[in-house]
This record gives sequence, structure tokens and C-alpha cells, in this order.
Amino acid sequence: MKIIVPMAGRGSRLRPHSLTVPKPLIPVAGKPIVHRLVADIVRVLNEDIEEIAFILGDPAFFGDDVVKHLEQLASDLGAKASIYRQLDPKGTGHAIMCAEPSLSGPAVIAYADTLIKADFNLDKDADSVIWTKRVENPEAYGVVNLNEKEEITELVEKPTEFVSDQAVIGIYYFKDVGVLKKELQYVLDHNIINGGEYQINDGIKRMMADGKIFKTGTVDEWMDCGNKEVTIETNRRMLGFLAEANEPLISSSISNENSNIIEPCFIGEGVVLKNSQIGPFASIGDGTVIENSTVKNSIIQTNTLIKNATLDNAMIGNYATFDGNFTNISIGDYSSLK
Repeated sequence: MKIIVPMAGRGSRLRPHSLTVPKPLIPVAGKPIVHRLVADIVRVLNEDIEEIAFILGDPAFFGDDVVKHLEQLASDLGAKASIYRQLDPKGTGHAIMCAEPSLSGPAVIAYADTLIKADFNLDKDADSVIWTKRVENPEAYGVVNLNEKEEITELVEKPTEFVSDQAVIGIYYFKDVGVLKKELQYVLDHNIINGGEYQINDGIKRMMADGKIFKTGTVDEWMDCGNKEVTIETNRRMLGFLAEANEPLISSSISNENSNIIEPCFIGEGVVLKNSQIGPFASIGDGTVIENSTVKNSIIQTNTLIKNATLDNAMIGNYATFDGNFTNISIGDYSSLK
């Protein structure tokens, strides 16, 4: 089994926070989004992963440090890492085709700006499985249309009339991803464009027209990481899930001087807390120092200094300094507000 992970977008919905950190590497509950996503997919598949192919963007943004991180992620999961580049962003279908040498055999394609909580048996007799989540407002999403056999017959984008309540979340299984590759090549060769881009859906629609069987795999939780607000909410929900599962979230190496921790929180290695209140629902990265502050519902990355602050609904990057009384902020790596 292979996992294909397009992650070439610059994550503009998370700027300025993600100007120096690619969105899939922003930590949620202490682990980068892409790490949690891939690990959860591996758990659902419950089989050996031979290769994880990452499609990255401009090397100036996705540099050598990102490549090393992803190679280590694949290695930790017992897989080979393959790195591809989408230097000209032309859509989801085009991104997948940038990994053309890896497009063979059974594979999962997963876009790296979402997290899931799922426990289902993948129907590997189907030609493809599209992972979905039941939603209350399907008119706001792309949804699947099902026949009496519970097979997907159509993909409908933001339907004006009710089609189904199962929204497509951006994770797909293909029994042979080479079939999708053939159809996407047709899309590229014949310049089939929707929304100004080459879309994976146009390849999928061609597979459906050819009689391929598509089923659904419904996830229990679908958590977006597309912008600051929803990423903080996803961090909150993930901390809750991990606490319910009794996952260790607070490092034994923290230094706590007259500070109160309200769980659930993630607090990384070597964090220093002085005269502060942390939590609930705060994630604090390794090496960060927090003094005379209150931090809740926030994500603070590594090696950052927070002083004299009251933070709620905040995202702060790596190696940043914040000293002040702002409450709803978003600053990136190496930034300083005093």
C-alpha cells in the first residue's frame, strides 16, 4: 500500500502564521498536521505501508528541513519517502500527476490540511473508496450521491437541492491508483479544466463513467486545519480526544515555578513556566518559556518567549517573542511584538 500526500499549497489561509512554516507542519496537540493525518490513515488501513509520496511546492518554502522531516516521518512508519514537486500549482489533479512514478498499485490519496478520527473496515473489493463525513449543511460541501447499493454514482459540488448528507473530506482509496493516473492524464491532455484548474474529480468522474465501483468510508470526526480559527478549534478537539484516551500530553521535563496547568494541554520538552496559568486546550512546543501569563485555547510553537500576556485563541510560531496585552493574535516564526 502507498500513501500519496499532496501538500504543495502555501497555506495562505493561515498567513501570516504560516509564512515560514508550511501549513501541514503546523503542530496540533503537539504533532504536525501531516504526521497525525498519515499516522491515522495507517491505523485505519491496518497494513504495511511501503511508500509515502509527498508532493511539495517551491523549494524556497518547502526546503531541505521540510524534506528531512517528511523522510523521518515515513521512516518512523516503516515506509520509503518519495519527494515530488508541484512548482506550478494547477489544481488537485495536476498535483497528483506530479507524483506519476509512484502512481501504481493500491494507494490512498490524502490532502494534508485535514485530520480525522475514524474506525471502519476499508472495502478493498471496491475500485475506490471516498472517505466522507455526515454533515448538517451539505449545501456547503461537495457531497456524494448514492444508489440503492450504497455505491457512489455522482459527485455534486455544493448542491442547491438535497443529494445526500455525506461530504467529501479529501481522502481517497484506489485499488489501483494507476487507473486514476490514466484518467487524469486524459484530463491533462484534453485540457479539461474546472475552476481554472485540473481537478481530481474529473479523473474520478471518468472512472465512474467507465463502470468502476466507488464506495464510501465514513469517518467519525473530520477536523479542518485551513485557517487560524478552525486550526485552534481542531487543536482543542484533538486534545480532548487524546485526554479521553489517556495519552501522555505533558512532558516530565518541564520546569514549573508557581504555575497552574488546567488540562487538557500539550506541553513539550524543556518548557519553562513561571507565575502563569496554562490551559485548558493550550499546546506549547518544546523549549518555550512562558512568564507571568495566561494561555488558553492557543497554539504556541517551539523556542518562543511569552511574557506578561493574556492569550486566548492565539497562534504563535517558532522562535517568536511576545510581550504585551494583545489577546487575539497570529504571528509567525522569528516575529517579535513587545
